[in-house]
Amino acid sequence: MTTKVFVDGQEGTTGLRIFEYLAKRDDVEVLRIDDAQRKDVAARRSLINASDVTFLCLPDVASRESASLVDNPNTCVIDASTAFRIDDDWAYGLPELAKSQRERLRTAKRIAVPGCHASAFILAAQPLVAAGIVPAETALSSYSITGYSGGGKKMIADYEAGAAKLTSPRTYALGLQHKHLPEMKVRSGLTIAPTFTPIVANFYKGLAVTTYLHPSQLPGKVTPERVHAALAEYYADEHFIHVAPLDGSNNLDDGFFDVQACNDTNRVDLFVFGNEERIVTIARLDNLGKGASGAAIQCMNLHIGADESKGL
Repeated sequence: MTTKVFVDGQEGTTGLRIFEYLAKRDDVEVLRIDDAQRKDVAARRSLINASDVTFLCLPDVASRESASLVDNPNTCVIDASTAFRIDDDWAYGLPELAKSQRERLRTAKRIAVPGCHASAFILAAQPLVAAGIVPAETALSSYSITGYSGGGKKMIADYEAGAAKLTSPRTYALGLQHKHLPEMKVRSGLTIAPTFTPIVANFYKGLAVTTYLHPSQLPGKVTPERVHAALAEYYADEHFIHVAPLDGSNNLDDGFFDVQACNDTNRVDLFVFGNEERIVTIARLDNLGKGASGAAIQCMNLHIGADESKGL
């Protein structure tokens, strides 16, 4: 049976990438809105309620408005904004989060797609919290390095214009109130939001979040081997999560870490580096794939009963 799909916010980076995924499918019918009607509430309402699945690729305020337009109980809304990510009425769109998460996504009519930085942080941190290696009250510190496509159309245009000041990496969100922090805290099981600093650099896409662990501040004997074993066990049966062997030299390129190695995939690579005194985890993904549009399609697949990896 064909699934009717509408993308509200089809001109943004995430919406355009979703269209690329959908164009390869023979099991979906894409409902299109005329360019002149993209901001017409009545036209959007009609298409949203005619769809089986509507993707919202909009700013938070606009996403809330579009979600309020749904009156068809059979329409599933998959939202890519930050508006609903810690709302208990919305399923969190990270199937690998817990054993029960897939069933929630199969039955939910409201799904919130995780943020790109948040996905990487949570996938590395949550299993360690669940295992008791990292107590919930631990104050973690992380940084992320990401390609400029995560900043949207204006940032992409700025970088592609080639301004000299954009050739070096730039740390941002230094008020330490990044919009992904609430979900990073809640969905990882922490009671304290991490200290988190993102960095945007002069490459199009790719993202890696590094999180620091200090064994002296954790209970019991925490070693790289124990951290790695916890991640490997948690994701043993996951198609899209790859826990790299605990082998520092073979996980690097002449001593350097490749942030872009997951590009054009829906894969997340997890790494553990360090020693008995200091440990880091690194989670790598494509910020436009598993960090946004790929995750949205994965959630749709689960919800409509398709193979989870179809089209990905």
